[in-house]
Amino acid sequence: MTTTANPDIATPRPAPAGRPGIAAPVRVRRDWAVFALIGLALFTAVTWLAGPVGRDRALGDIARSAEAALGLHVAMLRSELEKQRSLPFVLAQDPDVRAALGAANDRQRLDGINAKFEALSQGTRTAVIYLLDRSGTAIAASNWREPISFVGQHYAFRAYYLQAVDAGAAEFFAMGTMSRRPGVYLSRRIDGPNGLLGVIVVKVEFDAMEEAWGRFAETAFVTDERGVVLLTDVPEWRFRSLGPLPESDRAAVRESLQYGAAPLEPLPIAPDADAGRPDAVVATLPDTRGPAPFLAVAAAVPSTGWTLHLLAPTMPAAGRAAFDTRLIAGLVTLLALAGVAALLYRRHRALGHAARQAAAQAELERRVAERTHALNDANQRLTGEIDERRRVELVRQQLQEELAQANRLAILGQVAASVAHEINQPVAAIRSYADNAAVFLDREKPAAVRDNLAIIAGLTDRVGAITQHLRAFSRKAANRIEAISCAAAIEGALILTRPRLRRQSVRLAQDLPPADVRVVAERVRLEQILVNLLQNALDAVDGLPEAEIRIAVNVEGDRVRIAVSDTGKGLDPATMKALFIPFATSKPAGLGLGLVICQDIAREFGGAIAADNRAEGGAVFTVTLKRAP
Repeated sequence: MTTTANPDIATPRPAPAGRPGIAAPVRVRRDWAVFALIGLALFTAVTWLAGPVGRDRALGDIARSAEAALGLHVAMLRSELEKQRSLPFVLAQDPDVRAALGAANDRQRLDGINAKFEALSQGTRTAVIYLLDRSGTAIAASNWREPISFVGQHYAFRAYYLQAVDAGAAEFFAMGTMSRRPGVYLSRRIDGPNGLLGVIVVKVEFDAMEEAWGRFAETAFVTDERGVVLLTDVPEWRFRSLGPLPESDRAAVRESLQYGAAPLEPLPIAPDADAGRPDAVVATLPDTRGPAPFLAVAAAVPSTGWTLHLLAPTMPAAGRAAFDTRLIAGLVTLLALAGVAALLYRRHRALGHAARQAAAQAELERRVAERTHALNDANQRLTGEIDERRRVELVRQQLQEELAQANRLAILGQVAASVAHEINQPVAAIRSYADNAAVFLDREKPAAVRDNLAIIAGLTDRVGAITQHLRAFSRKAANRIEAISCAAAIEGALILTRPRLRRQSVRLAQDLPPADVRVVAERVRLEQILVNLLQNALDAVDGLPEAEIRIAVNVEGDRVRIAVSDTGKGLDPATMKALFIPFATSKPAGLGLGLVICQDIAREFGGAIAADNRAEGGAVFTVTLKRAP
């Protein structure tokens, strides 16, 4: 309010003796009444309008958090699918599987395939692996020992069999006819000289991943092209749909038995018209008493026709944020009103007694201190929550970066320790020659100094060659297949393995042709194959006396064969049989993927890798490649 020259208020006239002033107190009470009405209206409006602002801000934070969680869920699902997709491809190439299809009445052979499938299923955490003949009858399965064994069951009516026969491969999500458990069926056609031999099928179930999703605050579920729920951390929602399905779709699903006898009823999810956001929905979970508000986000799962949905709960976070915002806005408004009240009070202060003025001033200061203290407490809590959220986000980013960094450095770490001694020797020699050069310099012998410096330069070239090859080997391959020198690739592999050869006192013999031979390959990846074979040979002869490893190159027409042999104990039949099977290894700390990866690289070059035992003892691995013109 503005100060006016009203003599009744600003400069009150003294009241007659024995009668108190009447005009001033009446005006003071009226001013305070107006101020109280305006302040109450302002306080109500500000606190009411602050609620939606705080709620919208909280919903924005929830939406961003849900988007981040959605990315993690999609990555988890895609990783699980990609990990299993290679298994049908590998098994379709397995000679034992092909032989079993050609000898369906050989019970001993089929029992061997059953055992192999059983071991692979346990090692790769797949639900079941089974082999169908050309008629669609299962002749071998990983669950052959179980009461619900698939062996002898007929699956020609299943979509994954029909699609694999027609297109060569298929991916199909359905309810198991025997196990009554849902999962993805990955199938691949196996052809022989006369056409179709059969179909290999791998069933993947997602119980562990759904259980992991259940530990998140968000509710997750995956739908197919029709909107039917396939995967979810809410079991009661499985095989329900986002909306009512057309009767034609329901009839097709029923006829195919894809989802068994599931009701295909719509999910209890509806748009939340009161929220004012297109992504706001209300949903009823089985463990809740009624509909609850959520924010819905969705993303397509790459390489599939699926969509992953997340429902992020907005309560009580949104309500708490609205309350906190209203509290802060109310405190700020009260503080502002307190300031205005102080001004108004000062304007009226001249009308009161000096003692009343002091008491009123003390009361005002007390109230301001209380409001300020409450505001500071609220700000500190809000600041603490923001700092904690930033810290958690920073920790998450650091963990992701450390995981990526560890993955990049794993292969380089295997060879770095073995070449450390190789680098330490020339470094020590450099120090010695540098000290000698200083002595010769003091004795004024420049020729000797120059000789020492020349030797130091040669040693630095040696160190530089080793580190340069380490950098080249650690660099991502260009995937450019071309004509390369076979001898250069062998020498590059030996640079990385020669320190270990010396440490184990292993004799290295090389049988190379007089002229340089060029092969069709890629330099870094060919060195990767040779390093893997040399490392395996060194493991085979570790601790043996008079150990020897031989590298031989033979040219036979348009083919070049690089043989790496050792004088170890050789390969027993079980190890020989499982050499190129993923995750099968005889090493305690091995993953069983080294030779499988090398075989895939050789095949990409148009070649192959074979293993055998030498007559005089030990094993020999032969890499066959195309000879470059």
